[in-house]
Amino acid sequence: MPERNVISWNAMIGGSSQAGLSEEAVTLFLAMCREGVRPNQNTFPCVFTSVANAGALGLGRSVHASTIKFLGKLDVFVGNSLVSFYARCGSLEDSVLAFKKMKQKNVVTWNALICGYAQNGRGQEALDAYNAMRATGLKPDNVTLLGLLFGCNHAGLVDEGYALFKAAQMEQPGILKPEHHACVVDLLSRAKRFEDAQKFLEELPFKPGIGFWKALVGGCQIHWNKELAESVAKRIHMLDPKDTSSYILLSNVYSAAGSWQSVSMIRREIKEKGLKRITGCSWIELHDKVHVFFNGDCKHPQKPAVRIKITIISSNARLVAVYTVGPRSSTSIAAGDLDRQNPDEEPLLLRAKLVFHVSSGHVTSRSLSSTTSTRSTPA
Repeated sequence: MPERNVISWNAMIGGSSQAGLSEEAVTLFLAMCREGVRPNQNTFPCVFTSVANAGALGLGRSVHASTIKFLGKLDVFVGNSLVSFYARCGSLEDSVLAFKKMKQKNVVTWNALICGYAQNGRGQEALDAYNAMRATGLKPDNVTLLGLLFGCNHAGLVDEGYALFKAAQMEQPGILKPEHHACVVDLLSRAKRFEDAQKFLEELPFKPGIGFWKALVGGCQIHWNKELAESVAKRIHMLDPKDTSSYILLSNVYSAAGSWQSVSMIRREIKEKGLKRITGCSWIELHDKVHVFFNGDCKHPQKPAVRIKITIISSNARLVAVYTVGPRSSTSIAAGDLDRQNPDEEPLLLRAKLVFHVSSGHVTSRSLSSTTSTRSTPA
């Protein structure tokens, strides 16, 4: 294009953001500023979304400063994206501060706060924010309920979460989606209420998909319920024989219960069937640079030092487990060691160790921001 104005730049930034190309969207924003094109109210929501996806808290703070420079007063759309950005990057204090500074708030604003609390494990605060929202006269939507259920789930507020779902059934049945029902299954199974979870599944007004059964297996992993996990896994395999995650979930159940022969059997079955595992990723921001880690990642320039550090961490973890929760739990921790004997380390633990090693000794608390992603990429 011979001439590019703010509209054309916004189109490119928004398109990249919606396509999940976060780095490209941020790069376009920086190029736009370098060319002297002034961003407007429509630019920043897409940029904040992209920066949040990349987990770049430091860069996001710079973008926040740009909003003050270019816009002065933020409208509700930019404010909403700002609240969401800080919460998703784990800076909940900044998220709450941005929320309080907003003079105009809508349902999306409250949703950003509620979901922010939920994502950061603050279930009770999410409930408090919901009650404050209702006091303003605003009605919740499907996103509100999803955030509340997620927050209650991970805070162990089973009765509160189930009561919210039942209230929505009575007052606003139109906002209920399959994902809300899946959250209830997860809520009940995590609380070891397997009979209630199975009854809930049987009474669903629609045929539950694979995700519902996976939620049930997830609860089995927490409470070492091998029998139910095996039964549900068979159902998942019937629905989708090529679904790898169900095998991994069942393997995790066996691992938690110390059934190592069954773990080996599952891994062998995955290999024989030619199934490909899904690789999750984590990232950490060090001095405005984002480092991304994938499960099985061996390309880091500090690989030898990482392995040494992991060995030390794993040894210490086993000792702590033996003295605090007994030898059985210590063997579960040992199953996650990254060594020659066990190359298939549990992904979440491995990535947490990598993030810890890279960050320790290199940064201060203010310059460190790490995130474990639920997003996955094909192996």
